[in-house]
Amino acid sequence: MAAEGRPVSPSSSAAPRRWKGLLALLSLVICGLLWFSGLQQSLQRPSVNGILSIRQLELSAQVAPLLPAYLRQGLDEEQRPLEELRKSLNERIEQPDATPRPAEKLELALLDARAGDRLTANRRLADLEQQVTPAQLPLLTSLASEQSPASGESPTSGIYQSSGEASQSEQAIKALLEPWSLAPLTHQLACEQLGGGASLCKNPAVERLALLRWLTVSGLPVLLLLAGLGLLGREGWRLWRRRGGPLATLVAPALALEDVTLLIAGGFVVLGELVAPLLLMPIVQGLLMPLAERPALQQGLQVLLLYMGVMVAPLTILALQLRPLVPAPQGGWLQWRWRPGGSALGLGLAHVLMVLPLVALAGWLIERLWSQPSGSNPLLELVLTTGDPLALACLAITAVVVAPLFEETLFRGVLLPVLTRHWGAAAGVGLSALVFGLAHLSLGELTPLTLLGLALGWLRLRHGRLGPCVLMHGLWNGLTFLNLILLT
Repeated sequence: MAAEGRPVSPSSSAAPRRWKGLLALLSLVICGLLWFSGLQQSLQRPSVNGILSIRQLELSAQVAPLLPAYLRQGLDEEQRPLEELRKSLNERIEQPDATPRPAEKLELALLDARAGDRLTANRRLADLEQQVTPAQLPLLTSLASEQSPASGESPTSGIYQSSGEASQSEQAIKALLEPWSLAPLTHQLACEQLGGGASLCKNPAVERLALLRWLTVSGLPVLLLLAGLGLLGREGWRLWRRRGGPLATLVAPALALEDVTLLIAGGFVVLGELVAPLLLMPIVQGLLMPLAERPALQQGLQVLLLYMGVMVAPLTILALQLRPLVPAPQGGWLQWRWRPGGSALGLGLAHVLMVLPLVALAGWLIERLWSQPSGSNPLLELVLTTGDPLALACLAITAVVVAPLFEETLFRGVLLPVLTRHWGAAAGVGLSALVFGLAHLSLGELTPLTLLGLALGWLRLRHGRLGPCVLMHGLWNGLTFLNLILLT
């Protein structure tokens, strides 16, 4: 009670704010250095585009014989996918920092042999002998002992034509192929090189599944882009005619700029992305040691657990910042407003479709202006090269559920409304989108991610709800994940 009548010293009330400002400035400097270093390192990181291109060519080569003539002409004759695949695989494997898998080297050797270059094929098979298990060696020996095509025989007869009389029994061929667990196209190439017939080398069920995957990978993006262009045109027309309705009134927590700097730069970047992995990595690796025989699942769980560890510090800081702000408005400070669920999902889906053409255009321009883009998120390559369903489930939960919830809480739940209250709507949406793009530490993906951040910010600004932003973010990551799964 005695404290109520005591005058408050201006210097004593200003001291905590001054220390908070200095701590925020220090966090910002460290954050800037970390991001600058991370963006530089992204230039040295391999891009997933090369692997995606190879997987698409493999899929095209599988389905080319199954397509009607008018569709096959779009592939520029049925042999071209294999020729392009051979070229792309060679470029990938010959890169100085490349670490190709044995199956990729085997596939390239088979394509060399099919093209008539037996010398190169045998050299690759000999190099590959040092990298495989003893159980896999017999296949390499058998492939290397095969004779070159007879004079006058087209070196491109093979994958799309039956091979005639088998040089080895079906049982022997099956025994040679079994230790490898090859992808369908590589399995077919190896089987036909060994002299297997169509009944052994081709699987109608696998071919039908490949055709369905090819139709989805080739056709779905076109349909989504057309739908997005239509919705984008409608949105532009409504804004031009001023029939889009007024912008929502954002509910911004009463936080200063120092507070959001401490939250993002200090909590998310310094404590979350730097300190937390250093502290948690040994613990997580120890917990997952029993899964050493399943490295894919081990890695998938490690990604999920470490990402959840990254969330702890910033969410704790946010809870401490919001706790004194009472009374909270109706719906809370973050304004999730999930209900009505159909409306939230519809808004998220519509805005995903609208941003697709913009991101596609940005990607097209970047490819033409920047011949050597920076590397992709390592998570993308992990999805492409992981065949363990449980590992893929862990990665999907991280990308489609956990990351959207966490990132939207910070960037559109707190950062955007606070910046909007201090500097206006345009600055709030633009700066929060730029910070969102920079946080992913990839120069090559900075422009597309910033565009995605602008779309998420516009959705938040237009409707005032955070729930649809989370759903939009999750749908975006889900579409990316689906595309990768279809190419595995």
